[in-house]
Amino acid sequence: MFEKILIANRGEIALRIQRACREMGIKTVVVHSLADTEAKYVKLADESVCIGPAPSSESYLNIPAIISAAEVTDAEAIHPGYGFLSENAGFAERVEKSGFVFIGPRPETISMMGDKVSAKDAMKAAGVPCVPGSEGALPEDPKEIIRIARSIGYPVIIKAAGGGGGRGMRVVHTEAALLNAVAMTRTEAGAAFGNPTVYMEKFLENPRHIEIQVLADSYRNAVHLGERDCSMQRRHQKVIEEAPAADINRRAITRVGERCAEACKRINYRGAGTFEFLYENGEFYFIEMNTRVQVEHPVTEMVTGIDIVQAQIRIAAGEKLWLRQRDIELHGHAIECRINAEDPFKFTPSPGKITSYHPPGGPGIRVDTHMYQGYTIPPHYDSMIGKVISYADTREQALRRMHIALSEMAVEGIKTNIPLHQELMQDANFAKGGTSIHYLEAKLAAREEATKGK
Repeated sequence: MFEKILIANRGEIALRIQRACREMGIKTVVVHSLADTEAKYVKLADESVCIGPAPSSESYLNIPAIISAAEVTDAEAIHPGYGFLSENAGFAERVEKSGFVFIGPRPETISMMGDKVSAKDAMKAAGVPCVPGSEGALPEDPKEIIRIARSIGYPVIIKAAGGGGGRGMRVVHTEAALLNAVAMTRTEAGAAFGNPTVYMEKFLENPRHIEIQVLADSYRNAVHLGERDCSMQRRHQKVIEEAPAADINRRAITRVGERCAEACKRINYRGAGTFEFLYENGEFYFIEMNTRVQVEHPVTEMVTGIDIVQAQIRIAAGEKLWLRQRDIELHGHAIECRINAEDPFKFTPSPGKITSYHPPGGPGIRVDTHMYQGYTIPPHYDSMIGKVISYADTREQALRRMHIALSEMAVEGIKTNIPLHQELMQDANFAKGGTSIHYLEAKLAAREEATKGK
């Protein structure tokens, strides 16, 4: 087992990794920007290294600075968390070539799964169900593009092969708009991701977003830890996640989970990962794989009792997977609300000093956050400042516990999206379960229209 790990991230995930390490008796090194000098995890670390000024391009994305920090502190491994460099194959390769262990998949696996075209090809070969679409990248020939779209059937969605996070995609409803949409997406993809390759898929009208959590070791052993429902989204960004998913046949979940585990063995996957699917009319359609720990991993931890971050570390240290599929059982229900420093309905960021902070508590409530009273949230990074997770025997009880937790939680000095979450906890359709990925945006649009009329 490692004696010292460098955490190449910030915010709540840096603290989460740090806590997992401390429980395992592993010392931690935290790298940070000048803007994060006063962060809780920096103060709690065994060692900390400032790697640059506030802009992430000069700090958290500065690969030479991170490697140098690992060298001067004699760290043995680097945990990338999520975001920043976590799915950067070049970073993973540089880490390993510099003599450190990258706590995540092999660089070649990250490359393969990071390209949506090669990822889809790999999943098809493994028998994982995929959304009907083009066989690989779209060709240059306009006539062939039109033919492919006709064979799939409108509406279609054009996606960047190197895209992610809701960027690099465009829905096309008519043939007249097709070629222009392809050209625009190619241009945007080249500028944003350095890769102009695009592909086409059937656009599902009313799907849910269901994902399967997996763990795999270096010896081709793999298991799945059940599913999460992440359908409550705004602009392709998740807002609420839960496990398990409501109203989906357990046999269907087991079948798709087993295929995901088998796919891990086929591609020689290592570490924690998540297969993301669209689910509509009883069918699963693979969309992408995240080769890192997810923001929403706590809901799976709550219903399985498995510490996913510690599992990542054990696998990276060379341990064989100590779990078999028959060992994994789901108990109860967990819900996670992402707490963002932003206006709850206009969604404008709200950085600044937290003048008062009172976290919620009670049975089944977990709060993952790095904020504290007097902490100043910098304006340079993602607006997520924490997560509230509720757990109970049933979904109904978990919803009630979350509603109570949100009513107790107080964050003053900045705006947060807590009021939005409070409204959603009382939403009749959400309470019933099974809302689609378009539900929240439609609800917000209706709310805005009603506000205009007043």
